Amino acid sequence: MTFDWLMKIVTENWPMFIRGAGITMLISIVGTILGFIIGLIIGGIRTIPLPERGAKRVFLKVIRAIFSTYIEIFRGTPMIVQAMVIFYGSALAFGADMDRLYAAFLIVSINTGAYMAEIVRGGILSIDKGQYEAAQAIGMNHFRTMFHIVLPQAIRNVIPSIGNQFVINIKDTSVLNVISVSELFFQTKSIAGNNFRYFESFFVACVLYLIMTITVSRILAYIEKKLDGPENYSQIVVEAPEDMYRKNVSQ
Repeated sequence: MTFDWLMKIVTENWPMFIRGAGITMLISIVGTILGFIIGLIIGGIRTIPLPERGAKRVFLKVIRAIFSTYIEIFRGTPMIVQAMVIFYGSALAFGADMDRLYAAFLIVSINTGAYMAEIVRGGILSIDKGQYEAAQAIGMNHFRTMFHIVLPQAIRNVIPSIGNQFVINIKDTSVLNVISVSELFFQTKSIAGNNFRYFESFFVACVLYLIMTITVSRILAYIEKKLDGPENYSQIVVEAPEDMYRKNVSQ
């Protein structure tokens, strides 16, 4: 019976499933955090206003062109291909195999960074330009305006997109099995290769992926709700001095 095999596979191989799920979550968390930092830097630089002339304008245009190329390459190619090129390309370039876990961190981070750069840039552009003008009116430069006024609001606006990218990373780590990273898919493939029960083995993996993605989604939804603040705000009515005087006289 399929159910009997499911229980047998879980009972005999649960350490491998747990180890694979742990590696998947570790790669996803590290990759999302590093990718967000990359995206924050690139998104911030790409929104710096260009001077009308001079060397600074040329420098910024060159940097923007480099970042745009990076974004187009990593958004326009599959992660599975990027994994093969980066892992085996580094072996050719440096003459030694990169640690597979570190390679996984690098691949997921730079892939996520390309998407995060556009997410952050969109969040920055969504802030009303009147806030930039108000900041300039009180003497704040561009960097102080970004750090103190724009970025806190932009990050709050893009939290749903960041959470969505985190969930995508949990699922996309499965492609790293091509470079033998021992994440959940790789471990499940090894288990199925030993017992030849592919349906039951990958059904367990499917349930684990579902548990991870649903848990992360619920946690992020809770954080987003907390950042929204209370739905109902109690109004505090402050009486004018003359109203308070009339009330005291009448008493």
